[in-house]
Amino acid sequence: VTQQEMVDRIKAAVDAKTDSNFVVMARTDALQKEGLQAVIDRACACVEAGADAIFAEAMTDITMYKTVCDAVGVPVLANITEFGDTPYYTTEELGEQGISMVLYPLSATRAMQKAALEVFQAIRKDGTQVNVLDKMQQRKELYEFLDYHTFENTLDKLFTEGK
Repeated sequence: VTQQEMVDRIKAAVDAKTDSNFVVMARTDALQKEGLQAVIDRACACVEAGADAIFAEAMTDITMYKTVCDAVGVPVLANITEFGDTPYYTTEELGEQGISMVLYPLSATRAMQKAALEVFQAIRKDGTQVNVLDKMQQRKELYEFLDYHTFENTLDKLFTEGK
């Protein structure tokens, strides 16, 4: 989309806000086709239109994040997806460049899909899941992670107090 259309969309989103806690984040994918200056120009125009944060997509060098962060004056998100154009920077490296938020949009999904594929391949081959149990989370582990028993006790108290 053109920069003007992008700005118009941000203005419409900002004008439609009914909750001051709602955040409008403008995403720009301009780097590959238009270059870093276009990313900055678009991001700054969106901030001027009311965007609360910027999603700078597919940065190929870590110093680009600092350049964008310094230019926009609002929080900037880095998208660190696997197998994309952006190298695998650490949260510490990104923070040093001024990045406020880091998105790992598919990391867990990709890991789950691979594990699921391995499990179903084993079941198909062996007729049982017994050889891949080590890839699975046990109920006890899940409950401990969620602190499930504390939640369950809270519910019990809530529903037995009035009886």
